[in-house]
Amino acid sequence: MKAIALKLLEYDSYNIKRAIGILMELGKVRITFFVAFSTAIGFILASGSISGNIIIPTLGVFILACGSSAMNHYQERKSDALMERTKQRPLPSGAIKPKHALIIVFTFLALGLMLIYVSSNFTAMLLGVLAVLWYNAFYTPLKKVTPLAVVPGALIGAIPPIIGWVAGGGSVFDKEIFAVALFFFIWQIPHFWLLLLIYSRDYESAGFPTLTRLFNMDQLSRITFIWIAALAVSCLLIPLSGVVHNLYINILLLISGLWLLWKSRNLIFKGSERRVYRYAFRDINNYVLFVTVVLALNKIINI
Repeated sequence: MKAIALKLLEYDSYNIKRAIGILMELGKVRITFFVAFSTAIGFILASGSISGNIIIPTLGVFILACGSSAMNHYQERKSDALMERTKQRPLPSGAIKPKHALIIVFTFLALGLMLIYVSSNFTAMLLGVLAVLWYNAFYTPLKKVTPLAVVPGALIGAIPPIIGWVAGGGSVFDKEIFAVALFFFIWQIPHFWLLLLIYSRDYESAGFPTLTRLFNMDQLSRITFIWIAALAVSCLLIPLSGVVHNLYINILLLISGLWLLWKSRNLIFKGSERRVYRYAFRDINNYVLFVTVVLALNKIINI
């Protein structure tokens, strides 16, 4: 009996771990964690501090983003099955049935919106609805139509910090959050195109209209570098909006932008090497993380 009980316990433990793994994959937790992080940044910039009030809206955006990501899994399950990078995802691999995935989707969406509403206000919840509709009803189908879908689609990355700003007591019309949102908006474009350069064959085999069919790899690398430069420039607009008033922080932001340009220079000179894309992808994400942490610390320490 003891042996049977242990086997049942091991079986249940395996199923729990498997279920958690499926949920994390459907929710694209590594991506949605940063979405929640950008929400927290918006809250800190608006309130000027970290308090317990930051937890619920940030959690709400995280759960909402997980639901939206799970819906994206459902929408692109057939395309995912054609790509080497995504064919082992829960839906194309058969780890979960589509109808069960939809139950998870609507549960996460409803819970996320409810948490945003009760912890903030109706405006923040409407922004959450806009983010979901823009990602799942506009951007996801648009990717099948045009290789430039990422440009309007990048709006999705600008909404979470605005939700955090509103939850922290700011107004959706404040110029300060527009500068921060623009920074996140521009980041989305080279972020995606670097992924495209790394996994171009996968996207083409799945039938997506990619820029690699319009430009060669060297040309697309140079275009991506221009967007990276635009990201560094957009960072300098943040101090001009009034988010930062400290000269040393402004200099630090300028230096970090120059660092990013220097680290990304091989996109111009060695644009056909796949390792260059991977390094640039890592560097641009580290840069955005660094800038947001600096902005948050500046507000918290009030320097």
